Amino acid sequence: MSTTISSINPNISSTRTYKDLDLNFTIHPIKKDINKKIGEYAIINSVKNLVSTNFYERPFRPQIGSGVRSLLFELVDTVVAAQIERAISEVLENFEPRVRVTRVVASPSPDENLYNIRMDFFIINNPNPISIDFFLERIR
Repeated sequence: MSTTISSINPNISSTRTYKDLDLNFTIHPIKKDINKKIGEYAIINSVKNLVSTNFYERPFRPQIGSGVRSLLFELVDTVVAAQIERAISEVLENFEPRVRVTRVVASPSPDENLYNIRMDFFIINNPNPISIDFFLERIR
């Protein structure tokens, strides 16, 4: 999942600092430990992780997931794009209380057999909107 992030203002501080591990597992050059994602980047990391999670994939939490990966094996058209938009909105509404989604747009690209996704959302206690652009494609 390739991602382009826009509209992040690192100078805005909220009342809480969110932290998460870097899921690329890059090593900090000095500490020799896994890098951390802090603030907006930690929440964006969580959003991408929820979108790519299937149902029954997390132990003891089978209800967490979007089911988007199973939709990628359908024909690439506007009907499936609407289902992907709905699945992404529902998983974020149900399992990510730190964000308020304002828009999810899935644009089908049948020639490349993928969907271009554009998500706009607000982080709670942060007035600046965040936009994420990425694409979803089936691997096999």
